[in-house]
Amino acid sequence: MDPVDLPLTTDRLRLRPYVESDAEAQLRILSREDVSRFLLQDSWTAEVAETQIAKRIPRTGLETESRALALVIETADGLDSLEGSRVIGDIALWLEDGSEEKAEIGWILDPAAGGHGFATEAAIAVLNVAFDHYGLHRVFAQMDARNTASAKLAQRIGMRQEAHLRKDWWSKGEWTDTLIFGMLASDRQTA
Repeated sequence: MDPVDLPLTTDRLRLRPYVESDAEAQLRILSREDVSRFLLQDSWTAEVAETQIAKRIPRTGLETESRALALVIETADGLDSLEGSRVIGDIALWLEDGSEEKAEIGWILDPAAGGHGFATEAAIAVLNVAFDHYGLHRVFAQMDARNTASAKLAQRIGMRQEAHLRKDWWSKGEWTDTLIFGMLASDRQTA
C-alpha cells in the first residue's frame, strides 16, 4: 500500500496526524463525562492524554507498522460558530486483526461542535480514503447502543446496521449493548 497524502482536507475541515501538543485539546474533549460515557476508557486525565497522544502519533496509515490511521479533526478558519482553526475531535481507521481488506472506523467529536455536520464530513473523507486509496472491501463501526448520536452518524454516512448485540460488553460496571454498522465498497457504488 502507498502512504496516504496527509492532511486530508474538506470544505471546512483539516484531518491531520497527531502531534504532542494535541494532548491539551483532546484532554478538553475527552475529560468530559458526557463524551467518555459511551467509550471504553474513563474520562481522560492530563497523564492519560499524554500517554494516549503518544500512542496515536505513529498511527499515520494502514501501510505502516501501526496498521492504523489516527487523525485530529480540526476546523478551518472562518467558520460562523467556531472562531478560527481549532481541534474539535478525532477520527481513526484501523485494520481488523489479520486482515488487509477490513477495517474499523471510530470517531469522537466535541459536543460544542455538534450539529454542524463536521463529524459527517470527517467520516466521509476517511471512508473515501478507506475505499478509494486503500481499496478496502469492508469498513465497520461498533458502538455502545446508547450512543444514539454515533448511530445516527453511521446511518447518515451510508453504513447499514448489521447487528444489535444485547448485553455483550462489560463496561464501567454494567453490561451494555453494542451496535455494529458496516459498509462494503460495493455499497458506495450503488448509493
